[in-house]
Amino acid sequence: MKIIIFLCHGNICRSTMCQSVMAYQVQQKGLDDIFEIESAATSREEIGNTPHYGTVGKLRQVGIPVIPHRAVQMTAADYDRYDFLIGMDDWNIKNMTRITGGDPAGKIYKLLQFAGSSRDIADPWYTGNFDETYSDILEGLEGFWRYLKEEKYI
Repeated sequence: MKIIIFLCHGNICRSTMCQSVMAYQVQQKGLDDIFEIESAATSREEIGNTPHYGTVGKLRQVGIPVIPHRAVQMTAADYDRYDFLIGMDDWNIKNMTRITGGDPAGKIYKLLQFAGSSRDIADPWYTGNFDETYSDILEGLEGFWRYLKEEKYI
């Protein structure tokens, strides 16, 4: 079993959208026994809050079930628990590395790097554009699936 956690600043927009999309893709591919998908925040600002209404609306629009979730904060112990810790932007990566005390095993990634890009996942908290965020997440996950296949995880 490979355990994946997606991280963003508050764990109500991007990371929860990514968690729901990836979990849906895992289920559609019949790989539930291989992957566990979770999400968390690098901050404490939204702890306990449910996914943002824009995230919920976008996922409903495209027919992807929203994973029941309340925002939680990443901890240093998460580094040992998860096989992949995937952030949405450079600031997330910086905070993830600070929280974990480093990345000696090379488990911290930025989602769009799997798609060959150094771009950040658009943050709809600031842009209000959940369509763009969803598109960025699909691009990153498509690259991540390629990576998982190349590395023989699937």
